[in-house]
Amino acid sequence: MKLSTRNIIKGKVIDVKSGTIMAKVKVDIGGQTMTALISDEAVKELGVKVGDPINLLIKATSVMLGKD
Repeated sequence: MKLSTRNIIKGKVIDVKSGTIMAKVKVDIGGQTMTALISDEAVKELGVKVGDPINLLIKATSVMLGKD
């Protein structure tokens, strides 16, 4: 499969919280955690579970920064 996404980060699933419609998947990427909100159906179709190696594919039209 070829993708247009250029930001691909390898990680490991550390938590999956399924809801009625959406699921929250937490991924460890070398000591940092990123969270993806995806459909509960997608979690089931992909068979995502804690301990799985996973790729985070990030495609955004903007990046925001904050500074105190």
